[in-house]
Amino acid sequence: MRRVRYHQNGGPEVLRIEETEIPQPGPGELLVRNEAIGVTLPVVRKVREGGLELPAGIGGEVAGEVVAIGPEVTGFRLGDRVTGLCFGDGYADYSLLHTAMASPIPETASSVDAVALVRSGLVALGAYRAARPAEGESVLVTGAASGVGHLAVQFARAYGARRVVAAVGDAEKAEFVKAVGADEVVSYAEPSWGEPVDIVLDAVGGKLLSPALAALAPGGRLVAYSSDGGTIEAYDLLVGAKSAIGFQIALIARNQPAVLEQWRQELWQLFTEGRLRPCVHAELPLEDAATAHRIIESRANRGKVVLRPV
Repeated sequence: MRRVRYHQNGGPEVLRIEETEIPQPGPGELLVRNEAIGVTLPVVRKVREGGLELPAGIGGEVAGEVVAIGPEVTGFRLGDRVTGLCFGDGYADYSLLHTAMASPIPETASSVDAVALVRSGLVALGAYRAARPAEGESVLVTGAASGVGHLAVQFARAYGARRVVAAVGDAEKAEFVKAVGADEVVSYAEPSWGEPVDIVLDAVGGKLLSPALAALAPGGRLVAYSSDGGTIEAYDLLVGAKSAIGFQIALIARNQPAVLEQWRQELWQLFTEGRLRPCVHAELPLEDAATAHRIIESRANRGKVVLRPV
């Protein structure tokens, strides 16, 4: 089978296609023949910045058909279509997926739908829930055209936000974010982001934290779920009685698996009802993984970038 690995850290140019044996599933594992693989910014950054022993495979979101089952597996059968987070070789024709990270794909959805919806949707929904929204409140989403952001816009709309504002770095993305439900679009470069909002869902962090906090009305809540960090002045929270909340989906997955499963069911229900529409910017063959990483690094994507091994 083919897999994408890297032997040194760096940009997209370090990615290599290799031939290797198809792995065998161990206890609690499924062998999945991948039909779609999601490409995410955290994974792209890990390749560039390091953090794993080299040479390294690329983990991530996968979706496809179960073709072998390891010992001690219950609840899954050969031929099931599943999606989940792979921590080994995710950019590959076949991946090992632990059952704790796997969930079934409904008959009404494709594998591309699954990788565009599930992981990104869980982050978007979790961040929105962390703000404890009330119906009729206003919401601003940064990174609104991203794989997570465009779903966060749709959650705010589906769950009764009075006004949804999309913040983007490129004005050319305005039509896209309006098409998925934004009432207004603002640019990061604007000195003010318009009428204050009750909730900011921030996927960008860094230098955008200050304007994101400034966009809140008194008593507003900022939910930070970016890996870019950033600094907030305590005084800026105090004077407006504002709150800053951190959200990490990995903590929910480890400590509240029942909540995670409930959220998964919500995602698919909204998808089935046509109220949640995952958008795909590009579907590329596995050998074009470097192109996929370039799209993500340049922030050019409108929705999800997906690799298709088959």
